[in-house]
Amino acid sequence: MWTYEHTIETAAAPAAVWRLWADVENWGDWNPGIEKIEIDGPFTAGAHITMTPPGEDPVPLVVAEAVENELFVDEARFHGLLLRTAHRIDPAGDGRVRITYRMEITGPGADEAGPEIGPAITADWPETMAALAESAAR
Repeated sequence: MWTYEHTIETAAAPAAVWRLWADVENWGDWNPGIEKIEIDGPFTAGAHITMTPPGEDPVPLVVAEAVENELFVDEARFHGLLLRTAHRIDPAGDGRVRITYRMEITGPGADEAGPEIGPAITADWPETMAALAESAAR
């Protein structure tokens, strides 16, 4: 298994962060790593998302879990691997929240493939999460 986690704190309300997450078709407004994105229905567990990074092939995702104002988990399958990303909102005290993204890559060959593909996928998380927090705080 390969894992990576990044956390930031913000004064944005959990509901404001959740509104941005639930508005999948506008993720590109705060995430420059998205050229095009579509969802096949409401932002709930079982929804299918097709995300296209700039200059790359579309990536199919499934929302595995969604708990309003708290967390959502998306999953992608790639060459026998499962790429599972949890996006959490937790209280941080003094009117602040902690936003955490955690990716786990599992499956046959994950110990070898994870270090190769994981860092490329997660490289923009600090900037993307900062832009999310800034957008939610407006």
